[in-house]
Amino acid sequence: MPMKTTSRALAGRAVLALAASLALSLPLTAPVQAAPAAAAAALPDFTELVEKVGPSVVGIRTLERANGRSGGSGMDPSMEEFFRRFGIPMPGNPNTPGPRNNTPRGGNNNADEEPQQRGVGSGFILSADGFIMTNAHVVDGADELIVTLTDKREFKAKVIGLDKRTDVAVVKIEATGLPAVKLGDVGKLKVGEWVLAIGSPFGLENTVTAGIVSAKQRDTGDYLPFIQTDVAINPGNSGGPLINMRGEVVGINSQIYSRSGGFMGISFAIPIDEAGRVADQLRAHGRVIRGRIGVSITAVTKDVAESIGLGKPVGALVRAVEAGGPADKAGLEAGDIITKVDGKPVEKSGDLPRIVGATKPGSKAVLQVFRRGAYRDISVAVAEFEPDAPTRVASSEGAAAPGKSALGLTVSELGDAQRRELKLKHGVRVDAVDGAAARAGLREGDVILALDNVEIADVKQFMAVAGKAEKARAVSVMVRRGEWVNYLVIRPGR
Repeated sequence: MPMKTTSRALAGRAVLALAASLALSLPLTAPVQAAPAAAAAALPDFTELVEKVGPSVVGIRTLERANGRSGGSGMDPSMEEFFRRFGIPMPGNPNTPGPRNNTPRGGNNNADEEPQQRGVGSGFILSADGFIMTNAHVVDGADELIVTLTDKREFKAKVIGLDKRTDVAVVKIEATGLPAVKLGDVGKLKVGEWVLAIGSPFGLENTVTAGIVSAKQRDTGDYLPFIQTDVAINPGNSGGPLINMRGEVVGINSQIYSRSGGFMGISFAIPIDEAGRVADQLRAHGRVIRGRIGVSITAVTKDVAESIGLGKPVGALVRAVEAGGPADKAGLEAGDIITKVDGKPVEKSGDLPRIVGATKPGSKAVLQVFRRGAYRDISVAVAEFEPDAPTRVASSEGAAAPGKSALGLTVSELGDAQRRELKLKHGVRVDAVDGAAARAGLREGDVILALDNVEIADVKQFMAVAGKAEKARAVSVMVRRGEWVNYLVIRPGR
């Protein structure tokens, strides 16, 4: 009996174990089989977007007549566009950035020679009646433009207007019923969001590439902040649209960062809201009307902000004020830090030209300025943008009465001729530099306008202020170098 009982128990346990193993295997098998489908469902499907937006993207060929001013590099036009865009000397003509050597194609000066292909780019249709947006660098300097639609129709185009500062251009073809794009809201664009580009890299029409938004408001030193993506962009993509997952254009593909000449995972697009404002003006006036106040600016560093009492590095440091310009007439001075324009904060120096540029010429703008430890408001009459005034190099004629300070600076009075040349009423000239001042970047010939937030009238005052400076504390120095003004920070204890 005990043996039978044991056998039955063992048999029962074996049955239970088999059932349990089967039960456990069923839920494990189903997810493994479903995983590929679930993963595929999580990936974006761009097919509908391409079908929707693709017909609105065009290829642009630029032609140039060989009338003695174009160069015959003999290379693929898309590569010519790349060399021209990034300022790289053309092969066979190392002294010229771009294909403008003086040897005409074919070796003659026949003005009737057929136009030769100069470059390739992309664009997209803004309206059904034939207005197209692209990059300014794609069409600038071309004698003829050929626009190719996805249905292979070709049209000659004319440039309505281009703006080199933003790299935006509008061209027009004579056609109707064209599929126009829908413009998106850049404010809703998020970092990490999927985006795609359609264009003609290396002349390969309607090529689609995809990626994500890597950053917004990327400041590269250009007039506008860029959208940074990892979408593959190559020569010929310039001027094509950057599209979000709703099929809306959020940018114009414009630049890449590359050390090799090819795509390296970083590309930049002009935000469509900024480009749209430029395009509207180009269509209305053929040019962009911008405001200006006549200042040259630079960034405010953390060390400078702390040393002058500004706290954090915000605003735009005025390096020079154009003589007779709007800022000069309003009383703005080199060394001022502009922190707001009509209440709009200037977080970084690049914000100022964008805010002022968008201000209507002839109107008044109120600048909040930080000057020698205090804020003040200055009203400026905004003028229309024009080329910057030329700069001059200051002369050291007439310097005298030297004095050496503990900061490592030997200074002297400004002569009358130098004051007239620089249009200065105060300041001292640097005759020699060593120690902490040399490490801070001061040079012989610099003019010191302020020290430790105190305006310097002469050598005597400079020596008094320098003598009071604590050796363990950073000391700010407002320096005029040529036509430029900047702040440097001397750290005596280092």
